[in-house]
Amino acid sequence: MIRAWALDDEPLALRRLIRMLEETGRVQVVGHATDPTEALERLNTASFDALFLDIEMPGLTGFDLLQRLTVSPAIVFTTAFDRYAVKAFEANGTDYLLKPITPEALARAVARLEQKASPAPADYRAMLEKLSGALAQNTRQYARRLPSKLGDRVQLIDLEKVTHFYAEGKLTYAATADKAHVVDDSIVQLEAKLDPAQFHRIHRSYMVNLSAVAEICSWFGGRMVARLNDTAKTELPISRDHVRSLKDRLGF
Repeated sequence: MIRAWALDDEPLALRRLIRMLEETGRVQVVGHATDPTEALERLNTASFDALFLDIEMPGLTGFDLLQRLTVSPAIVFTTAFDRYAVKAFEANGTDYLLKPITPEALARAVARLEQKASPAPADYRAMLEKLSGALAQNTRQYARRLPSKLGDRVQLIDLEKVTHFYAEGKLTYAATADKAHVVDDSIVQLEAKLDPAQFHRIHRSYMVNLSAVAEICSWFGGRMVARLNDTAKTELPISRDHVRSLKDRLGF
């Protein structure tokens, strides 16, 4: 039985990971946390075999935490980085799980943990340096703002304020708390341009900011809708083929 720690700043994602690990019947989760700074103190005095570690966290990133870790468990990164970065993980002998984590990918990671021992501290530090450098070169940078033409002016829309995008007629709109802004990109183009850890397509005409989703509800005719946490309690249709992927992104 592998004794594992799990660290992710998103509570829903952490709970889902713990559940999936326990359901393998091969992993015992001996500790978990959402705060990397608080977790570091506990990790350095804990006895465990593997650490399932998120990378992008407030306060300390996954790499920051590893540089301060005094123990040397096997590391399994849980990451939403694109596949160029994933190649860097593979090249440097580190394991990873690309979010949203699937049961099949988790099973493969657990099998590899069962087959290999933890790296020695010196090798561990060298691996971290190589991996950090590779990710610095390969990690994709996503847009944080989008332009919206307004007459003879161009207004920049902060993506953190966008609850969802929707297509209507031949136009695409970015919806915020105060208004809907026309943007040049289609839903298909936005799907390729925006950070998949922040925005997820749920319908051919809709893309939602995951942080704006309050709940997923059943609707008439067996359909599903995403209810947002905006003041209007906006409800967006979810295509049948996007329900499972949305649940995975939200961590359940």
